[in-house]
Order: sequence, then structure tokens, then C-alpha cells
Amino acid sequence: MQDWLVGFDDIMARMPDPAAADPVVYPIRHGSMRVGLYAPRGSDPQEPHSQDELYIVARGSGQFVKDGDTRPVGPGDLIFVEAGAAHRFLDFSDDFVTWVVFWGPQGGEAR
Repeated sequence: MQDWLVGFDDIMARMPDPAAADPVVYPIRHGSMRVGLYAPRGSDPQEPHSQDELYIVARGSGQFVKDGDTRPVGPGDLIFVEAGAAHRFLDFSDDFVTWVVFWGPQGGEAR
């Protein structure tokens, strides 16, 4: 059985090497939902995803661009990205880490 409570430090200890192609760990999954920690280093190579997602910035700061709109982000900020939207983090600090939550059907929820 998967644990329903996982500590931030425990998840960070399981993060892949900073040079990894996909710097994310998903400690909790249930049905279509998965929750992870994402810690890009240097650049953010993301492509649009097939599910809706939320980011909750845990630490660090930077910029977030979604469909050409760029905004500053920092700890505690909540970001919604609908399925298929072009997005990525830019100019983020070396300690940048964000929670990421994916859920729902492929193609996203009905609008």
C-alpha cells in the first residue's frame, strides 16, 4: 500500500540527479491523479501535457510562462495549466522546487 503522508525532505532525498532528463518524483498516485515534486536545474524542457495540472511553488523563485504570458512566481504561488497549454519555468533560482499535481482525463476537464 502507498503511504498517504510523505515528508518533503524524504521526497527531496529521492530526487534524481540534477542532470536527469526528468527531475521529478511522484510519491503519491491515485486513479488519474499523481502528485510530485519537480526541481528543474538550468532550464525547464517541459512540453505541453495531456492532463490538467497545478503547480504550487515550494521554494525558490523565477518566472512562469503560459501561452506567451510571463509572470513572476515564488513560494506559495498556485499555478493552473490546462491540458495542452504551452508552459515552462524561466530564470528560476538554483533552489527552485515546485509541487505538481496532474489529474483527470487525457485532454483535460471539460471547460
